[in-house]
Amino acid sequence: MSEIAENSDRQSKGSLTVVGLGPGEAHWLTPAAQAAIEAATDLVGYDPYLARIPAREGQTRHGSDNRVEIERAGHALRLASAGRTVAVVSGGDPGVFAMAAAVFEALEAGNPAWRDIAITVEPGITAMLAAAARTGAPLGGDFCAISLSDNLKPWEVITTRLKAALAADFVICLYNPISKARPWQLGEALALAATQRSPETPVIFARAVGRPDEALRILPLTEAVEAAGTADMATLVMIGASTTRLIAREGQRPYVYTPRSVTKSPCVTSQGRT
Repeated sequence: MSEIAENSDRQSKGSLTVVGLGPGEAHWLTPAAQAAIEAATDLVGYDPYLARIPAREGQTRHGSDNRVEIERAGHALRLASAGRTVAVVSGGDPGVFAMAAAVFEALEAGNPAWRDIAITVEPGITAMLAAAARTGAPLGGDFCAISLSDNLKPWEVITTRLKAALAADFVICLYNPISKARPWQLGEALALAATQRSPETPVIFARAVGRPDEALRILPLTEAVEAAGTADMATLVMIGASTTRLIAREGQRPYVYTPRSVTKSPCVTSQGRT
């Protein structure tokens, strides 16, 4: 990333928009996010995400590696403080384990003059919503999202939260499930789930939803524990609740859904309300 002049914070203020690109397919990009990208003089982001945006004359790109989020956010704030119209791009939704929090973290710890910058967050479709849409309605009841990455929090914190979510019978969406540096964590998380959930509990492995290499598998929990090593960082893993159901289809992948009610039979709703 290029250096910004030291006096940039004394110049006219620009703006900064944090944009969610969605999971992959162009038609999942919101019109508001597309408008922010088109209006930007500068695009800041992880190189693979920037590569998803067509190049435009007069627009400068500032690409970086995936482990420099705070540095990337600070660079974007300096650009905006120098009067530039900046779009910081994330995959999925920028507020879900992504760049929006990094921008505000850098803002809080950085130059007080940055607080006058107009900052907007444009939402995107996050991986768990894309995966849910592909498979049916597994998030029809209460659910939660947990990142298995221990780069920013201890593994003990992750397991404490996972145990609580399992005890509360949430559908659990696992982000960042596995990497070369930590190939064991998803297996341990699923093994923990197997101590509290039925062996037939549906588990969804949704990889690269919306991209050409998309792959979806629905496995019972017992098989999912054994298949943990086949996931990667592009995989969203979703563990069903005790109420999550499968609808079998001849020769096709079943639908997965979680009923809205935990006390009534399917199709019986309170006073017909949705």
